[in-house]
Amino acid sequence: MKENTPYKLTQQDGKIVHIFTELGMPKNLAKTLTYISQVDECRSVEVEQGANLRQPEVSVAMQELKKKGWIDKRDLKKEGKGRPIYIYKLTLPLDNIIGSFEKEKLQEIEAVKRDITELKILLGDR
Repeated sequence: MKENTPYKLTQQDGKIVHIFTELGMPKNLAKTLTYISQVDECRSVEVEQGANLRQPEVSVAMQELKKKGWIDKRDLKKEGKGRPIYIYKLTLPLDNIIGSFEKEKLQEIEAVKRDITELKILLGDR
């Protein structure tokens, strides 16, 4: 359930992260994605605390999620100087993101099948 209060990854979220990592997603990326999917929007510090990650781990994961087009980042306007604060949220429903991830994995499987077939053909020529 989406909320705007501090969120901590649950045991069920841990199972989701485990499945993502078993499918080849880096653990920090899986934890970050899972966290963001449970809130309407968040700051990276909230992901750090809620997903039990360090700042550099969240930063790298956010960059990768942004590159994939799965999250959006906006500036939070604040007074005075200091580091900018960004707010992150999913750009797609999690089901769509899982569909995209599935498509990527199926393409990898097809590439492996092609490579094995080619290897069998080449070894059959000996």
